[in-house]
Amino acid sequence: MFSTMNRRRKIVTIGAVMVASTVMLGLTGCGSGDSAGSGGGGEGGDIKVGLITKTDSNPFFVKIRESAQAAADDAGVKLVALAGAFDGDNEGQVAAIENLVSQGVKGILITPNSSSGILSAIKTARDNGVIVIALDTATDPEDAVDATYATDNTAAGVSQGKWVKAALGDAAPQVILLDGTPGGTVDTFRHDGFLEGFGLKEGAAEIVGQENTNGDQTKAQTAMENLLQRAPGVNALYTINEPAAAGAYEAIKSAGLEDQVTIGSIDGSCTGVKNVKAGVIGATVMQFPAKMAEEGVKAVAAFAKDGTKPSGFNDTGSQLITDQPVDGLESKDTTWGAENCWG
Repeated sequence: MFSTMNRRRKIVTIGAVMVASTVMLGLTGCGSGDSAGSGGGGEGGDIKVGLITKTDSNPFFVKIRESAQAAADDAGVKLVALAGAFDGDNEGQVAAIENLVSQGVKGILITPNSSSGILSAIKTARDNGVIVIALDTATDPEDAVDATYATDNTAAGVSQGKWVKAALGDAAPQVILLDGTPGGTVDTFRHDGFLEGFGLKEGAAEIVGQENTNGDQTKAQTAMENLLQRAPGVNALYTINEPAAAGAYEAIKSAGLEDQVTIGSIDGSCTGVKNVKAGVIGATVMQFPAKMAEEGVKAVAAFAKDGTKPSGFNDTGSQLITDQPVDGLESKDTTWGAENCWG
């Protein structure tokens, strides 16, 4: 349904044991130890897989790191995990790539902070024989990496938009958009997908407010407080992720409008699913970060073993979670969500 440029995706994670004192300013890092891990011995201990996430604190990236570590242990390879200092720390991720190449990794798994700003560093790594795989967030262009394992973020946005529109019923929509970080493929794909699913064009009169939040709960609350002053009649809210949805809800609740505004989101964390159950979020679209990490590590291990390279965009799936199902849109309830959530 979607062109190569329009296919969507998402995320990565971090490893365990020592903080490298030589790691450059602006990134944090840890390694999985000096041995190969529980999954293998022999030559496997000499194979290193690098992992670079946007941050080392977001539960999504924590799940990626934990899952990558488990997959590395199973494959008998060593995981070296690093992260940007904050969401948007492109320079920190460039330094992390250089660090990993110098350590002789066979492959790098990365959730890029910038879909285009990191391309030169990725090219240098690939020119040095390192395969590079994007997790969660696609590069632009997509073929700047060997492969991508991620959510189809356009499809996730479409599901969110369709549900919010259906949940409004016959009410005339007044929509606010709480976006993420400008320029990121995930942010763009989710935003565009929501508009497509809702049936809106960019700049439509029904959109009564829009702000960037970097996916941060505090920033989202502040943005929503400001937007409510200008658009008190809002009844539909797009959020880039569940922390943004939680922050927005606090502003909405303080204004006494919690029964007026229908909130949709994307993530599928255990906290997010609890918020759906509690009525804070009307529906969320669950992602599967563990699958992203596991498939990425397996691909690097296979490359190290026999030279097999992964390729293209690999959709790791998504699932709409709500206790308010609507006709014509497949969904799972929060009981299922609690059994399959992450974080």
